[in-house]
Amino acid sequence: MPRQLGLRTIAATAAAVTVLAATLLSAPAPAQEPIKIGFSMALTGPLSPNGKQALLGMKIWEEETNAKGGLLGRPVKLIYYDDQTNASTVPGIYTKLLDVDKVDLVLGPYATNMAAPAMPVIIQKGKLFIILFGLDVNHEFKYNKFFAMIPTGPNTKPSFTEGFFEVAAAQNPKPQTVALVAADAEFSRNACEGARENVKKHGMRIVYDKTYPPPTTDFTPIVRAIQASNPELVVICSYPLDSVGMVKAVNEVGFKPKMIGGAMVGLQATAIKNQLGPLLNGFVNYETWVPSKQMMYEGTEEFFKKYQERAKAEGVDPLGYYLGGWGYAYIQVLGDAIKGTNSLKDDVLADYIRKTTFKTIHGPVKFGANGEWEKGRMLQVQYHSIKQGAGLETWRGMDYQTVLTPADLKTGDVIYPYEKVK
Repeated sequence: MPRQLGLRTIAATAAAVTVLAATLLSAPAPAQEPIKIGFSMALTGPLSPNGKQALLGMKIWEEETNAKGGLLGRPVKLIYYDDQTNASTVPGIYTKLLDVDKVDLVLGPYATNMAAPAMPVIIQKGKLFIILFGLDVNHEFKYNKFFAMIPTGPNTKPSFTEGFFEVAAAQNPKPQTVALVAADAEFSRNACEGARENVKKHGMRIVYDKTYPPPTTDFTPIVRAIQASNPELVVICSYPLDSVGMVKAVNEVGFKPKMIGGAMVGLQATAIKNQLGPLLNGFVNYETWVPSKQMMYEGTEEFFKKYQERAKAEGVDPLGYYLGGWGYAYIQVLGDAIKGTNSLKDDVLADYIRKTTFKTIHGPVKFGANGEWEKGRMLQVQYHSIKQGAGLETWRGMDYQTVLTPADLKTGDVIYPYEKVK
């Protein structure tokens, strides 16, 4: 009897083991841990309209990548925090991403004033750092794992206004006098410093050169002071709210220099174009991408179709022309580097990025000295023919804007002087 019980027990145990083995074999493999990519982004505050469209571009990349099986056999996961357009939040965000969230890789935020405060943390941790847009952020740090997605080229500071001065210098008679005005903040000071280099390069003379405090809301006295100096050219280096105030003040005062614009952040945004409408006519300003035939690359149209289908529900810029595509493109570079190296090691990725020309939805990208683009691709565009009540369908195309520089992307000639457009 005891022997029979023992045999029955052994048989039952064997059967249970067989069932368990079969269950384990048929169960799905444990999910791979995601590759975590961390960053901060301006999702509230003055720069949030741009930050939000960049984030949607990044989310589209994340979804597409995971639909194709992820990277290195693992899904990717974006981990991000709102920096509130406040530089003081940035070091803490990147410390948390690296020490608490334990992200595998980081990307930089949007804007010079946000990217620069992250650099000491990034350098201390030895991390690869591709930032979105930021002007000359690595000038002092000289960090060899830094890369900037902004298409300024090696001469970063002059690049924002280089095309503006090239167009002006080609006029007959050549204008000689220049007014410079800038917000007292890092990006605008850098852009204005570059404008001074361009003034010197073209043998012109500065007759007004002042900054204003960032909280300024009334720009009429500033415009009147510039007007009193009687410049032929006016270069404005401003942030979104300032840009709106400047355009309105120029029109209210009736100020008509020969050319005006240059490095005004915000005029690229659909909401600001809606707000200003025909007041923009005649301004010559930088853009980083426009929907011209010359700037349609592999995947460009498909991306903007996806973006624009989702924009309303996401509460972001309905077109995404300023930063939506660049948000996709800069994480596209990171993803391609991971695929190209089969690695998540910061040193390996940085070395690969330095040596590689990347195909992105905004065209070929090759990085050069100090992590800036090897060759710049900043545009200067003139706005014109904008009617009262212009809306989304106007801003969607090229009828209201002409690319003046660079020469290989030019779509027409400047209307000069400014008053001819008015």
